[in-house]
Amino acid sequence: MRLLIADKLHPRAVEELRTLPIEVVYEPELTKESLETQLQNVGILVVRSKEVTAKAIAGARQLNLIVRAGAEAATIDLKAASKGGVYVANCPGKNAGAVAELVMGQLVALDRRIPDAVLSLRSQKWERTEFGKAEGLAGKTIGIAGFGAIGREVAVLAKAFGLHPIAWSRGLSPARAAELGVGHVKTIEELASKSHILTLHLPVTDRTRQLVDKRVLDLLPKRAMLVNVARADLLDYSALREAVKNRGLRAAVDVYPDEPRGGGKVFTTDLFDVAPSATGGFVYGTPHIAASTDQAQLAIATETVRVIRSFLIDGTVPNCLNVSNVRAARFQLVIRMLDRVGTLANVLSVIKRHGINIEEVTNTVFDGGDASSTKLRLLSRPSEVCLTEIRAFEEILHLDLVTLPNLA
Repeated sequence: MRLLIADKLHPRAVEELRTLPIEVVYEPELTKESLETQLQNVGILVVRSKEVTAKAIAGARQLNLIVRAGAEAATIDLKAASKGGVYVANCPGKNAGAVAELVMGQLVALDRRIPDAVLSLRSQKWERTEFGKAEGLAGKTIGIAGFGAIGREVAVLAKAFGLHPIAWSRGLSPARAAELGVGHVKTIEELASKSHILTLHLPVTDRTRQLVDKRVLDLLPKRAMLVNVARADLLDYSALREAVKNRGLRAAVDVYPDEPRGGGKVFTTDLFDVAPSATGGFVYGTPHIAASTDQAQLAIATETVRVIRSFLIDGTVPNCLNVSNVRAARFQLVIRMLDRVGTLANVLSVIKRHGINIEEVTNTVFDGGDASSTKLRLLSRPSEVCLTEIRAFEEILHLDLVTLPNLA
């Protein structure tokens, strides 16, 4: 089997992958278009930011697994992968520390105006009075929108700065929030209205796209802070500019609409035209670097290796994103049998002949290799005739048909 690494990956991970029983091809300079023609004979694909299209997946007949070396998998066509029976996995939470560190760095920079102070000194100016104006962070409330691995890490660091974290997430209950030591609110609107600082850590979905719009920004107090290091599509950037100009919002962003691909390219945006406004609002920015620390990249690469090793050696896919969690099976057939060549094939042949669809098969071999136990999850109930045919095989020791009451 061939493994294609189509984006930059930590050298240590590439070395580890070469120790596995697989041919490793390292071609990080591939483009989205060239990738579509390079997947023949590839069984495993590793990408970071590179887009994997439906066309690429459809043309990759031998492809078994796509690993996104990062969180989420928005650049991979999950529907096409699922249709083709291709596993898609990611590396969630491995960049949480790096992203949270940038959030806190941005907050300190917004409060102390560090970038402007540096530019002033580089211009041979000594403006101590001007840049000595700062409110301080301690005692303020930081609202965290999205409370996954990154949101939780932000809360930990925020407490160290003396901030009071409150959180909103559709999967966060009041009890769980209390357990994690953060306040809980029920809506993004309530979060904004109670926060001096709002930081975004949500995935982009139909529900969250443009979630933070003028209506939400207007609920923030004047001179509030906003941080977006997650996804540009979460935030209405036109409304952001207006809030900076008219309400003194201080914002720091790491993600932008229509970002250029790769480095060394010209990037233009009108976000920084409003810095600083008469109301005291301004915008600081970084070029999409939130997860770009050596520590984070090594952690992501190490997790990538773990996923691939597990697939090759154990046949399991950690962090899989496109295997259905919905079970339609209504019955489970549990069969103890002698572990002989063709025994399971005979059983499956009988079930097929009776027109019964199998949702899932698991097989366990006991010590000594003489016997095994097979569990077949079935969409419909096998008839007594079907069960009798299976029992008739001399290798069958026993079988039980179990109704699945929670699914039937």
